[in-house]
Amino acid sequence: MKVAIYAQRVTKKEFQYLGQFKSILEELNWQPILEENLAAILLKKSDAFKKYQTFNQTTDFNDDIQLMISVGGDGTFLRAVKYIRGTDVPIMGINSGRLGFLANTALEDTRKFLHLFNAGKYEYQRRSLIKIETQDELLGPDCYALNELAFHKKDTSSMITVHCYLDNKFLNSYWADGLIVATPTGSTAYSLSCGGPIITPGCAVHILSPIAPHNLNVRPVVVPDHMPIQLRVEGRERKYLLTIDGQPHSVKNGTVVTVTKAKFMINVVKFEENNFLDTIRNKMMWGIDQRN
Repeated sequence: MKVAIYAQRVTKKEFQYLGQFKSILEELNWQPILEENLAAILLKKSDAFKKYQTFNQTTDFNDDIQLMISVGGDGTFLRAVKYIRGTDVPIMGINSGRLGFLANTALEDTRKFLHLFNAGKYEYQRRSLIKIETQDELLGPDCYALNELAFHKKDTSSMITVHCYLDNKFLNSYWADGLIVATPTGSTAYSLSCGGPIITPGCAVHILSPIAPHNLNVRPVVVPDHMPIQLRVEGRERKYLLTIDGQPHSVKNGTVVTVTKAKFMINVVKFEENNFLDTIRNKMMWGIDQRN
C-alpha cells in the first residue's frame, strides 16, 4: 500500500518523529511517497529518505495511493488537501502543532491509529469545500477552500463595504473590516473567532460572518450550501485582500466573487476515539472550571 506524506516544515522534534514514523510504515509494509519539498528537506538531514518516490501535484495521485497523511497543524492539513481534492484519497492529520481540530491525532498515538487503519477500524467523515470564482479567473486552480474565504481591508484603517447576494437576491451590504464565508469545517476556525456558530460536519450549509461590523445588530448568518453567494467589495482603496484558507490574493475594487459548493468532497479518516464532538469539547475545554 502506498501512502502520501506531507509536512510543511521539519523541526528537530518532527525529524525525530518522522524517523520513528518511517519505522512504523515499514512494520505495516506500507510504501511512503513524500511531497517534493518535504523530501528535499529530509535528504539534507539524512540519506535514509533517498529511496522514496515524490509527488508535487494532484495528477501524481493514482489508484495505488490509498492514504494521505499530513504531519503538522491544521494549516498543514489545509495545504495537504489541495493535492487530494477530487481524487477520493482519504486524509489523516497527525498533530505536531497546537490546537488541531483537523489534525487531531496526537504524535504519541500514531502507531496505535495507523494499526487501526490497517485493520480497517476507521470510518470516513465527508467534508465539503467551497469553490471561489472571479470574472478574470484570478485564482486559477487554487480556487477551492476547505475552511473559508475572507475579504479584508488592506493597508488602511478605513472599513470596507461587501455587498452580498444570495442566489441572486440581495442579502446585505456589510460595512466592516471584512466578511467570511465558511464551510461547516471552517466553523471552528476564523469564523468562530468572529462570533460565528459551530456547525457539525455533514450539515449542508455555509456561514456568513462579518469581521468587526460597524452595525452591531449585523450578526452571522447560516445559509443553505446549494445557493450561490455573490460578493462585491468596494471602498476607498484600489485593492483589497481575498484569503482562501489563509492564502492571500490581491483583488481590485469592485471585483465580483461567486462562491458555490464544490462538486467533490474529501474523506477525512476518523476513529471512534477522536470524533468531532470529543474534539471540540476537549480543545475548547468545555466543562472545565479553572477556578478549582
